[in-house]
Amino acid sequence: MTAEATEASLTRNRSSLRERSGGGDGEGPLRIALLTYKGNPFCGGQGVYVRHLSRELARLGHSVEVIGSQPYPVLDDAGTQDGDGGSAPGRLTLTELPSLDLYRQPDPFRTPAREEYRDWIDALEVGTMWTGGFPEPLTFSLRARRHLAARRGAFDVVHDNQTLGYGLLGGPGVLGAPLVTTVHHPITVDRQLELDAAADWKRRASVRRWYGFTRMQKRVARRLPSVLTVSGSSRQEIVDHLGVDPRKVHVVHIGADTELFSPDPAVPVTPGRIVTTSSADVPLKGLVHLVEALARLRRDHPGAHLVVVGRRAENGPVAAAIERHGLGGAVEFVKGITDRELVDLVRSAQVACVPSLYEGFSLPAAEAMATGTPLVATTGGAIPEVAGPDGETCLAVPPGDADALAAALSRLLGDEELRRRLGAAGRERVLAKFTWRQAAIGTAEHYRQAIAVARARAARPAGRRGQWLA
Repeated sequence: MTAEATEASLTRNRSSLRERSGGGDGEGPLRIALLTYKGNPFCGGQGVYVRHLSRELARLGHSVEVIGSQPYPVLDDAGTQDGDGGSAPGRLTLTELPSLDLYRQPDPFRTPAREEYRDWIDALEVGTMWTGGFPEPLTFSLRARRHLAARRGAFDVVHDNQTLGYGLLGGPGVLGAPLVTTVHHPITVDRQLELDAAADWKRRASVRRWYGFTRMQKRVARRLPSVLTVSGSSRQEIVDHLGVDPRKVHVVHIGADTELFSPDPAVPVTPGRIVTTSSADVPLKGLVHLVEALARLRRDHPGAHLVVVGRRAENGPVAAAIERHGLGGAVEFVKGITDRELVDLVRSAQVACVPSLYEGFSLPAAEAMATGTPLVATTGGAIPEVAGPDGETCLAVPPGDADALAAALSRLLGDEELRRRLGAAGRERVLAKFTWRQAAIGTAEHYRQAIAVARARAARPAGRRGQWLA
């Protein structure tokens, strides 16, 4: 459904939606606008977050409208409640808010035809790309601001998924509802890691220009009334890197789809198989260290091999390490697989590995643990919060240490009882702490708090209200 069609439909039905939702008074279901400037659920944590959170919010009885740009989110059927006495499923819809899709495949960094330009925001998007910047957070926020202002009263709360663009400032008076923002982790962390890995001054200059939008995100983050994040580690990074008041930052853990990611004894385990999810050309993911570890590991475990869920880079540190160690036949990259294929791949591994230098949460860790696959993970960022104590629910190693990775992998490949014990304990940890239903319940609680604060401010005498900043 396009933005225009959605606007017309909801204008006709606004009064009935308000009646059904209870108007967002904290007693009934809420009408939620969930914004995401990138929604691909098969590549990147932001798309996964939107897909699963929106489904579970709808299962709790809320009406959720995901408003997204390319690549558009893929939404699940809200389905029915699972017999625990919860409310009837709510409404889950997608509204497409198109950009110029400048980074699409197979023609990324394309120049649009003249007839594709619709307004000044499109011109800004192209101009920023031409000068080496990344425009999407800013331009999506401006389109979202215009869209929400035209539909004032349609929502009880607006939830931004890490856009952090200038267009989302202005508070309920501009957006039509109070704003809650999720920051998975500050992108300034990615920026610094890429600068550290840059080979020369030209590459460093390119990285600085590409990540120019992080200056905007810092300014916006400091003016937000309510920030959600996914881990205690990310909370501290948001305070330290973005300068956000710690009183405004709240942790709501996300989780795994524990029905999909579950053990299945019928799936045969492939001896020596190690599986990881990683982008080969992103230093933060630490894949090059895992490749180095595999070279060491194969001296004692010649059958050890690595399956990487992600795109294979034809050059760069990872490709060079594979060639240097003669691992072309021992490292396989897979992409474009279905959810079921991904789950069976993880189930088929003797060991799952998260070699990242930093993670704001680590969904791959939670998903691997949910299948009962034993995990080797670094202690980078929030990974220990998810993976748990070393020797109890995983084997933990320092980030960037190929020798430690090799030793931990060797230990697990050689000890069937340890694999069984860690796999079982890992699943129990995920079931207890990291499910999407729990995430949705916690998120909805913060929605209601934001609505209550907005109402309290609106009720103050005009001279005492102050100015809404977000």
